[in-house]
Amino acid sequence: MNPFARHIAACNNIPSPAGYLPFRIGDEQVGWLDAEAARALTFLPKLVHFGPEGVSLAAGLRGVAARTGALAEIAQALAKSGFGRIRGEEFDVRAHPAGPVLATVDRGVLPAMGIVSQGVHVNGLVRRPDGLHLWVGWRAKDKAIAPGKLDNVVAGGIPAGLDPDRCLAKEAEEEASIPASLAVKARFVGRVSYVMRTEEGMRRDILNLFDLDMPEDVIPEPNDDEVERFELWPVQKVLERVRDTDDVKFNVNLVLIDLFIREGLVEDPDGVLRAGLDQLG
Repeated sequence: MNPFARHIAACNNIPSPAGYLPFRIGDEQVGWLDAEAARALTFLPKLVHFGPEGVSLAAGLRGVAARTGALAEIAQALAKSGFGRIRGEEFDVRAHPAGPVLATVDRGVLPAMGIVSQGVHVNGLVRRPDGLHLWVGWRAKDKAIAPGKLDNVVAGGIPAGLDPDRCLAKEAEEEASIPASLAVKARFVGRVSYVMRTEEGMRRDILNLFDLDMPEDVIPEPNDDEVERFELWPVQKVLERVRDTDDVKFNVNLVLIDLFIREGLVEDPDGVLRAGLDQLG
């Protein structure tokens, strides 16, 4: 297999939703429930309804507030049964990436419910006479997901109520001490998405991608416990790590492959790699 395509395949390891039950809010499907996770909700008849088309919130739950309250109880039931965990951070629930917010739910049960999560990833670029360089971060070794792996200079999920631009500015300061005055200059360059089976459930993630040209005198520094340190690497060194190793966080591989294609460092004449980077539209 193409050494770059293997990362795309690893992030898209669910060939079909067979074995999962659709989860709906009203007429809109917002997620997928594993059969065992769905079974954990059978004791909540006032909140969920089981029918031939899957599982749905009770029809009487109208409005964002009522639905959010119901999903909070559902999240607790799932976490108590070992499906996800409560993280205390709400994310928006939409049927479509740009659709209206139907409710919010704790981030820790998004995969357990197969609900789409959105995030931002920033390529920190330094263009020198000898070529493109890229800031990379080493994730803390005590992280629950991908400990000690290579990451983007800025990356994070988009909490409820924020758009990608506001989330980017927040994460840039919190994670890398990058001032807002510089962060706002980041350019939106597209999205990658994937559908991945994990121990948590079905991850359906959309990553909003940005390129940020960083001056030589701006040195990112960890400002929380997310990243141990940042290093500035020639882009070829980053490419080799993606191509030849598993040192990079699984979804960051996709972000970097997108960058390599755009910079003309990786050929994709038939568009196979590009097609694999967008599974959710």
